[in-house]
Amino acid sequence: MLRVVVLGAAAGGGVPQWNCGCEGCRAARANGHELQRTQASVAFSGDGEHWFLINASPDLRQQLNATPQLHPKAGALRHTPVAGVILTNSEVDAVAGLLSMRESSPFTIYAHDKVLAILASNSIFNVLNEKHVRRQPIGINEPFEPRVSDGARSGLEVLPFAVSGKSAWYLEGKAHPGGETGDGDTLGLKITDKATGKCFYFIAACAEVTDALKAEIDGASLVFFDGTVWQDDEMIKAGLGHKTGRSMGHVAMSGQDGAIARLADLSIDRKVFLHINNSNPALLPASSERKAAEAAGWQIPADGTEIVL
Repeated sequence: MLRVVVLGAAAGGGVPQWNCGCEGCRAARANGHELQRTQASVAFSGDGEHWFLINASPDLRQQLNATPQLHPKAGALRHTPVAGVILTNSEVDAVAGLLSMRESSPFTIYAHDKVLAILASNSIFNVLNEKHVRRQPIGINEPFEPRVSDGARSGLEVLPFAVSGKSAWYLEGKAHPGGETGDGDTLGLKITDKATGKCFYFIAACAEVTDALKAEIDGASLVFFDGTVWQDDEMIKAGLGHKTGRSMGHVAMSGQDGAIARLADLSIDRKVFLHINNSNPALLPASSERKAAEAAGWQIPADGTEIVL
C-alpha cells in the first residue's frame, strides 16, 4: 500500500512569508492554521514504517515534528523512519532542510549529478557526515529502488525524468558546478509500489507542459503538479517582484498554455497542486481562482494531507 503525506504545499517563503504583506499572507496570519502552508515537500512509504522524502524544505524540522508517521519509534533514544531524501532540483526550498538532518542518523540523498555537484561545492553541506549520509547519483530515465536504512529493499521504484525548467536562481550569472549542458537541474518523479503497481507522480517545478510530459502522466492515479502562480505575471502585477512565473521555471495554473488547460484532456484520478506561491489567489478558499481550479478537478492541499493508493 502506497502512502503519501503532504509535508508542505507552499512555494519558497511559505504562507505567510516572513516579510510579506500580500493578501494571501495577511489572510494566513488572520485565520491561523487554516490558510498557513510550509514549503513544498512530500513523504511516501510502501509499508508505513520506512519513509522517503521528496525534497527537504527549509521548514523540514517543523514538518517532521508535525507528522506523527515520521516521529522516532516509541522507546528509541535515537531513531527516524526517514530512510532517504530524493532531490528534484537544487533550489533553496528543496535542499536547505538537509541541514536540519545533521544529527548522524543514517539516510541516503538521491539526486542527479548536477544537483550533487552543487551540494559538493558548498562546504556547509559537509555537516552531513558521509559516514552516515550517503549521496547516490540518479540518472534520467533510469529507475532505481531506494533502500531502507539497513540496506534492505523498500519494494518501491523511482523513475526520474526530465521536465522543462532551469537551474537554481542563485546560480544565475555564475558557473554551474555540474556543468552548463544537459538536463538534470529539474526532475519529475514517478513513484511505484512494485507489489501493487500503484504509482504517483511528483512534478513541483515545470516551466512548460509538453506533449511528452502529458503522455508520461496520462492515466495516473495521482499527480502532484507545479502550482506556483495563477497567472504568469501575477507577481509583477502585485508589486511583489519583477519576474514572470515562466522565467522562474514555473508554468501558470491558468491560461491557454497553463496547467489546468493543458492537462484537462488527460485521464488522471486525482490532481493536486503543490509549490503554491503566497501571491497565488487560488490559496484563498473563497476566491474565484480556487473555485475555478476545483471545478477543473484540482485540489489545493493543506499541510498534513495523507493520500493512500
